[in-house]
Amino acid sequence: MGGITRDSVKTFLWKNTFVIFTVAAVALGVLLGFALRPHNLSIREVKYFSFPGELLMRMLQMLVLPLIVSSLVTGISSLDSKASGKMGIRAIIYYMVTTFIAVFIGIVIVILIRPGKGSRDSPMTSSGSIEPVQAADAFLDLIRNMFPPNLVEACFKQYKTLYKTTVLIENVSIMVNASDSINSTDIGQMSNFSTILQTVQKTLEEVVPVSGSSNGVNALGLVVFSMCFGLVIGNMKQQGQALRDFFDCLNEAIMRLVAIIIWYAPVGILFLIAGKIVEMKDLAQVGGQLGMYTVSVIVGLLIHGLFVLPLLFFVVTKKNPYTFTAGLLQALITAFGTSSSSATLPITFRCLEENNHVDKTVTRFVLPVGATINMDGTALYEAVAAIFIAQVNDMDLNFGQILTIRDRLRTTTNVLGDSFGAGIVEHLSRQELQNQDVEIINSVIEENEKHYQLICQDNDPFNLCNSETTM
Repeated sequence: MGGITRDSVKTFLWKNTFVIFTVAAVALGVLLGFALRPHNLSIREVKYFSFPGELLMRMLQMLVLPLIVSSLVTGISSLDSKASGKMGIRAIIYYMVTTFIAVFIGIVIVILIRPGKGSRDSPMTSSGSIEPVQAADAFLDLIRNMFPPNLVEACFKQYKTLYKTTVLIENVSIMVNASDSINSTDIGQMSNFSTILQTVQKTLEEVVPVSGSSNGVNALGLVVFSMCFGLVIGNMKQQGQALRDFFDCLNEAIMRLVAIIIWYAPVGILFLIAGKIVEMKDLAQVGGQLGMYTVSVIVGLLIHGLFVLPLLFFVVTKKNPYTFTAGLLQALITAFGTSSSSATLPITFRCLEENNHVDKTVTRFVLPVGATINMDGTALYEAVAAIFIAQVNDMDLNFGQILTIRDRLRTTTNVLGDSFGAGIVEHLSRQELQNQDVEIINSVIEENEKHYQLICQDNDPFNLCNSETTM
């Protein structure tokens, strides 16, 4: 206590102003939401009430597209192909390992807790005749979205396979008894034939996959294009410097916009959380029917986010993972409030680079890719959901009433996994980053020497600049 002074308290409060405001916004949002529930607001009134939170989502989503493109292009172009390849392999290995662990934890938790066993209040109702996407088509859609034919369209639309039922009429030849197809007179004339060949029409229904689309940014396609574009610019050396400067300047401008929007974030988060709590209709039914399912998901996410990911970070980097997590607090709270890891991406960049001092080259490479393909929380949730459905079998699985609580926790886990991944990849890639800094310093020295020689040649006809001794 003797080391705590008024100046140190002021410094702490100033450095953590955003975090304190955001935590306070979450608490106030929860209190306000439960205070408004007894008033039974209409859907229109809830929509109007949540408008400030909707503005925050739109502001953050507005920055996601230019941020992904500019950060990836600058991050990849600043590395040589060998260094970026090593960094990419490390990131992919991390994503695969953590996703596998998340799925394993989800399976173990749901088997131990068995939330789907026991009686339920209502039988399962039909969910409609929507044709589920087949595994092969889903995999092909993933590959198709990696290569969008139109980059402008990829900013607001992604490819999705739809199904269309077609009716086919075929003429089929069959053998039938002669007496069934011709009259008695003909039978007398054709007594030598017991059967004849007859053509009938057969109707067949076939479900055919057709091309379709769904609204939303095709982040995967933009990530692939940006990575390839960055590699090409990096290999162009001096010719690509103008483009590197452009995207680097764009990235810096976006981050300055983030610094402005971040002051509005607590207000938006307050109304987002309060609005979602007001929207929930029947809390007793949520707790009664699907309470154990919710517990299973939350327990799995907490184990993965508070123990597995920090342990992996500590094993690789030998640094305190919870100090690292403290620097991410605002990003995690924003993820909890917005329920979107992509919308949280601008805040995650700021927390990692300013609070945890992660190299910009790493964050610009790892975070956009991680926000697209690394979904630890979602993988764990889907593993639990699949086994839960198998346990329930023929019971009601209406998840809409608890979606506002479950989805926020898994989004927070996704953001935490991406951030730990950036720290781990930076630690493993420190040698490449050091070599890159040395190369940049050497190139600057070479450019300065060339510039100096040119000045000397123009203004020193007797070449006195190169003289080791002067009078």
